[in-house]
Amino acid sequence: MKVVIVGGGSTYTPELIDGFARLRATLPVEELWLVDPDPVRLELVSGISRRMFARAGHTGRIMTSSSVAEGVTDADVVLLQLRIGGQEARHGDETFPHEVHCIGQETTGPGGFAKALRTVPVVLEIAEIIRQRAKPNAWIIDFTNPVGIVTRALLQEGHRAVGLCNVAIGFQRKFAALMDVGHQDISLDHVGLNHLTWETGVNLRQDGATRDILPELLKNRLDELAADVRMPAGLLELQGAVPSYYLRYFYSHDVVLGEQLVKPSRAAEVTKIENSLLAKYADTSLDTKPAELAERGGAFYSEAAIDLMASLTSNRGDVQVVNVRNDGTLPFLPDDHVIEVPAAITSEKLIVQPVKALPTEMAALIGHVAGYERLALDAAIHGGRDRVLKAMLAHPLVGQYEKAEKLTDTLLAANRNHLEWAK
Repeated sequence: MKVVIVGGGSTYTPELIDGFARLRATLPVEELWLVDPDPVRLELVSGISRRMFARAGHTGRIMTSSSVAEGVTDADVVLLQLRIGGQEARHGDETFPHEVHCIGQETTGPGGFAKALRTVPVVLEIAEIIRQRAKPNAWIIDFTNPVGIVTRALLQEGHRAVGLCNVAIGFQRKFAALMDVGHQDISLDHVGLNHLTWETGVNLRQDGATRDILPELLKNRLDELAADVRMPAGLLELQGAVPSYYLRYFYSHDVVLGEQLVKPSRAAEVTKIENSLLAKYADTSLDTKPAELAERGGAFYSEAAIDLMASLTSNRGDVQVVNVRNDGTLPFLPDDHVIEVPAAITSEKLIVQPVKALPTEMAALIGHVAGYERLALDAAIHGGRDRVLKAMLAHPLVGQYEKAEKLTDTLLAANRNHLEWAK
């Protein structure tokens, strides 16, 4: 099997390598290609990756290339983990919205929109190369944010693609630890859009039966659950669900903004972590992932990615949380919208599992953000200031014309070098 990581020079790649090494019985990789335009990062990351494989006794070959076409030729699976503009652009995404008292975040709000505008055209170019050069039945796994918008862009162009996020697997591990059971004994009723999801059920398999333990968790561990997502306990009680951390940007917007205005951006923090990691990777005696990698984010991503690859290539049919076409699952959204829900993973298709009817307040927010996402993708594909302004105005974290105009012009000025139509 040939697996390709586009964006393989990321400092996070050794986390994936660790997963490939530990879980090689689950996913027998013969060739792993790291593709990246940065030769320095590629050399450092591939070096530690090869040493990690050697330490684990993994017989797979790790290859590198700066050419997407070379890397993806005859690939079975291509994983996309891109950051167009690097941490510098991310810093802009996390700070320019502050000018009009909006939160700055790299996957949602005005900052997430900027990332979508930079990213979608590049991803679609890469996907066309994959279509031409990879195996005819190759899968594209998108871990590039904003995952929902990028995955819909891929599906809209007919690519064999699925989006992946680590929020659900993080919750699964959290609930398993709370119950002192194996993570395989926990499944989730996870629903919403990428980075706009709730856990509406936590299903424990025990003694041959399955029961929803969320009500007892909300009763007995409420304060702990609320602290974990950094939102008021009363909100979890009101909704009878556990919102993902990313809903904090909506439900506690002013609190988050106040925190952001007095702290360095996450991009600044990550830049320091990355510099430290790259220095570690340069040490030719290092053959395990450094402890600092845990500070980089993306917990359990390697397990989620490898489970998904294994099921896509071996037709396991197990249920995993992915970003997939709606196709009537949430009746208030168009069929072609991309939602984040549990689906059975086979080699031919993704079979979405039944979803419980959502309370009105959840459906309303999902519908509002979905409307923005559709406008955002239209702007990313076709360009134009008016399209950007319409999408900005539609986002529930903006919603005012004067703010939307200011944010649009600031976004375009900061990202002009990344947007062909705006140069």
